[in-house]
Amino acid sequence: MILLADSGSTKVHWCLVTASGQCSDVFTDGINPLFQTSDAMRNSISNQLLPQIAPLLWAGTLTHVFFYGAGCTPEKKVFVQKALEGIFKKAEVHVESDMLGAARGLLGHEAGIACILGTGSGSCFYNGENIEWCVPSLGYILGDEGSAAVLGKRLVGDLLKNQLDPITNDQSQITNDQSPITNNQSPITNLKDLFFEEYHTSMADIIEKVYRQPFPNRFLAKLSKFCADHIDDKRIRDLVYDHFVQFIRRNLIQYFTPSPSGEGRGEATPVGFVGSIAYYYRPILEEAMQAEGIPLGTVLQDPIEGLKRYHQDSITPTM
Repeated sequence: MILLADSGSTKVHWCLVTASGQCSDVFTDGINPLFQTSDAMRNSISNQLLPQIAPLLWAGTLTHVFFYGAGCTPEKKVFVQKALEGIFKKAEVHVESDMLGAARGLLGHEAGIACILGTGSGSCFYNGENIEWCVPSLGYILGDEGSAAVLGKRLVGDLLKNQLDPITNDQSQITNDQSPITNNQSPITNLKDLFFEEYHTSMADIIEKVYRQPFPNRFLAKLSKFCADHIDDKRIRDLVYDHFVQFIRRNLIQYFTPSPSGEGRGEATPVGFVGSIAYYYRPILEEAMQAEGIPLGTVLQDPIEGLKRYHQDSITPTM
């Protein structure tokens, strides 16, 4: 029996897999060693995961834990490993980045380019076993183009600065008699007012949660759902489209243009994606990819099924 985990900053998808291949799925809050201590991560696992899987562990011996998580850099993954080993004392624990989990889940043992577009974002060139090189994601403040957190950040910033509503300096001087809306037109929705109404929030509340409360990236990522709910509005659709274009131009294009150091492949390799943003906005992502001349490969909501296949040898005991 093995335990697989795909962890982002918002949630962890755990999958307990028996020797026969049966999988029990459990979801808990996200685990990220960039923002949490070993004790906090251990408490999260003990309080949220163990009560759900404890009855299942009686059915067999847990031999391996494969944890793929956001923030699991070479320097930080030791803290996740420590937390897991403190709970699953008899299992062999492996901790790797969520980027490697995405690549293995998407590509198995084949080489290619893999991306994550979830709460955060990332990309890499994968050689069939490990990440050969990657463009740094840099987090939602300096990077993470294409992610839910940055989409939420862009959405809120544009709403609060009146960039999405049909008000310009020229229009602000127009009187009611001069209104550009004719009798045959419907008034254009004020997105900022609609946003405040749907989320029962205000500018002061947003500032408080972004600058003074923990996990602002999770908060911003949740706000990005407004885009999904109103994707038929051209202003929102254009925002999402440009969001993907920025990810492509600032990240993906580097895998197709050799750098002075020789990195980059310059080949029309299909690019695979994992994550809710790629999955739910796939038509717009595909449109942006085609416009930038990059073929779109497999798009998955999460990599767990692919990771089950990748770790099949550990699931099925050798005779």
